[in-house]
Amino acid sequence: MQNLHNINIERSVLSSILFDPGIFEDIAALLKPQDFYLPSHKFIYEAMLECEREDLPIDEEFIKKKLNQDNRFDEDAMLEIISTNPLPATKAYIEEIREKSIKRELIELTTQIKEVTVEQDLPSHDVVDLVQQKLYQITQETGAKEFREAEEMSKATIAHILEMKKRGNLGVVGLDTGFNKLNQLTTGFGDGDLIIVAARPAMGKTAFCLNLAQNALDDNKGVAIFSLEMPAEQLMLRMFSAKTSIPLQKIKVGDLNDDEWSRLSGAADEISQKEFYVDDNGNVDIHKVRAKLRKLKTQHPEISLAIIDYLQLMSGNGNKDRHLEVSDISRGLKLLARELEIPIIALSQLNRGLESRGDKRPMLSDLRESGAIEQDADIILFVYRDDVYRVREEKEKEQRARQEGKEYKSNFFEKPEEEAEVIIGKNRNGPIGVANMIFQKNCTRFVDAGGVPIEIVYANSDKKEANISIPKI
Repeated sequence: MQNLHNINIERSVLSSILFDPGIFEDIAALLKPQDFYLPSHKFIYEAMLECEREDLPIDEEFIKKKLNQDNRFDEDAMLEIISTNPLPATKAYIEEIREKSIKRELIELTTQIKEVTVEQDLPSHDVVDLVQQKLYQITQETGAKEFREAEEMSKATIAHILEMKKRGNLGVVGLDTGFNKLNQLTTGFGDGDLIIVAARPAMGKTAFCLNLAQNALDDNKGVAIFSLEMPAEQLMLRMFSAKTSIPLQKIKVGDLNDDEWSRLSGAADEISQKEFYVDDNGNVDIHKVRAKLRKLKTQHPEISLAIIDYLQLMSGNGNKDRHLEVSDISRGLKLLARELEIPIIALSQLNRGLESRGDKRPMLSDLRESGAIEQDADIILFVYRDDVYRVREEKEKEQRARQEGKEYKSNFFEKPEEEAEVIIGKNRNGPIGVANMIFQKNCTRFVDAGGVPIEIVYANSDKKEANISIPKI
């Protein structure tokens, strides 16, 4: 079918590259080898990519040498390309090649839909998820990846190391968390990472994740949040409080002076200009999250972080066994993070059994409902504030004293700033340890605890690094 390919346009684009190799870098950002219909054109374009990666001239001789190694050189096809006049501008022709390539991929997708629906008889939600995934890949110009060869991987890794060196050896490889100590331990959140943030109620896990979101927004990254527990307006109130240092309670009731109104208005204007999206539909499952996030990422490629608050409120694939359902959810989120190449943070609850222990600091075994969470996650963070338990104990003592008709005087008082710990219980690509922080209660904000030593414990090792002090910036 002629409307699915145009050989002459393919020849013209390849001829233009040979005539002016300087344009190849721009073309390579838009076209992949699979976009070419004719196999000989695909092979020639692949050889051009190899020459460009190896910093070799993109000309007939080097292309011929590359293709002869695999007996894929077509002399007639090369002669036809050379004899074709180069284009004065290639943009429209590149778009035409992509247009026809997408149509061919869509035709192939219809065949796959028929196969999985009729022949394999897959459940409808699996078919829909497959179609959404394929459509996302097509629109993102990234088809299913083949095996990567050692040479290409080695060069890509060296290039990554050089890029890190250009950053000044700051130690942040992935998304900057905004917290010095957490960055030191994790080197940032990597693309494709699934990060679990877990805590008992009232520890501040939602506030902590909103702080992470605000830090990403301040770094001009796009953020998407699925809020299953509270409406978007409540999230914004917390973010405004953390951003402006105005107590949350004052913002809630509108008890603000002129200066505070000005700061609040400025924060609202600033956040409104960011790529920030919230889905506060409380009834979402893993399929809806996948579909919505794929669509959002397609429309806004700058989305660099997704947050789900929280995991146990999501529904999965309809398994009667909740443990299996949570396993499906955690695995689905990990695969989605890999597919979209962004970190995904999922909040999680902890079993209440930990509160019967003397030391109530969470451990991996305290994760609620499924060991699969521990298996799928790349990083697991526990938010812990000892003062939460101390306040609770004091209130219980006061209540017992009243019941016994006694007067109770406590020397303990709630502080506006409390010591907090973000415990790294799992770190697939680095050390585990504790990042000490301060939780500013009035404005629901976590900040670095300047100069507090960090103890690093390497996973599966007795190696430790202690007394690493990072000054407060």
